Amino acid sequence: MKLITFTVPCYNSAEYMRKCIDSILVGGDDVEILIVDDGSTDNTAAIADEYGEKYPDVIRVIHKQNGGHGSAINTGIENATGLYFKVVDSDDWVDEASLKKVIETVKNQVETGVECDLIITNFVYTRPSTDSEFVFNYERKIKLEQITDFSEMKKFRFSKMFLMHSLMYKHKLLVDCGIRLPEHTFYVDEIFAYKPLPYVKKLYYIDTDLYRYFIGRADQSVTQKNMFARYRQQMRVMREMIDAYSYDEIKAQSKGLRKYMFHALTVILLCTIYFIINGDKKERKPALEEVWQHIKERDIKLYRKLRHRSYATLINFMPWGLRKFIVDKSYSIVCRKLFLGVDDKDFLKQEKQKRKAQ
Repeated sequence: MKLITFTVPCYNSAEYMRKCIDSILVGGDDVEILIVDDGSTDNTAAIADEYGEKYPDVIRVIHKQNGGHGSAINTGIENATGLYFKVVDSDDWVDEASLKKVIETVKNQVETGVECDLIITNFVYTRPSTDSEFVFNYERKIKLEQITDFSEMKKFRFSKMFLMHSLMYKHKLLVDCGIRLPEHTFYVDEIFAYKPLPYVKKLYYIDTDLYRYFIGRADQSVTQKNMFARYRQQMRVMREMIDAYSYDEIKAQSKGLRKYMFHALTVILLCTIYFIINGDKKERKPALEEVWQHIKERDIKLYRKLRHRSYATLINFMPWGLRKFIVDKSYSIVCRKLFLGVDDKDFLKQEKQKRKAQ
């Protein structure tokens, strides 16, 4: 049995996919790599087939019609055979030493019969254009290298969240929770990091920088220009998260998980507001009202929680111009950290330490 299935969604990835695949191959026969060619029009399919022929015991190639990032992940879940499941985007890669450590951890858990539902690792935003990195970790939030659950997890500060790059779910759990990501939609990783959580009973945090997230391509979905232009897609993701669980279902969870789920909804809601509000008022104001109307119609209790008892409360009662100013100057810091790996205080501190070390 393969320990980990790595799904690599590829769309016109010929320029950079080799680095991604080569980094995962370090896992040898313990890993399965599913290269999902999502209807590419460049040389992606040929490169994928080349790897599939060269490493038939490790790599499987799936060619499909274009359906977007979520569709490729869905295909990975449907075809995975590994005990655990992880997504690595084709322009990112994994750290070799960290991968070996994660595999060794999984082996030990399998041998002792104490497999966890979710394994959490750090990820690193890597920006080659400025030779800078930002490490996103969960130290002091989750017990280190101990089997634990959400009841023992510390409260997350506002700019801290679980993101897809840090999560490795047990594959069976993803099947059991019935997760199905929307097609032709960006930012579906937010759903992937939220919907399966009530099914997680045991989790395990490894303080290692496994995932390397590349920042710098102009066509990336997380550039500010693209985020503002694709606000409708972020709205779609927000609706999916709202529809996933009712207020009563969230309240029924353990205290730690309950707090985190409300926290995650609030942060993504504020990011959604940030996406929407950076544009023409005539077009964007009805879109923002549409978001609130959907929440209200879906679940009045959840609406009251988010509208009147969350970080989003104050901004809802501001004039549009002031609201835009406050969001742009304040909440943008959160979005920059979550999606661009930039946190003013921590980032500058890391850069200072890096210069001293040199």
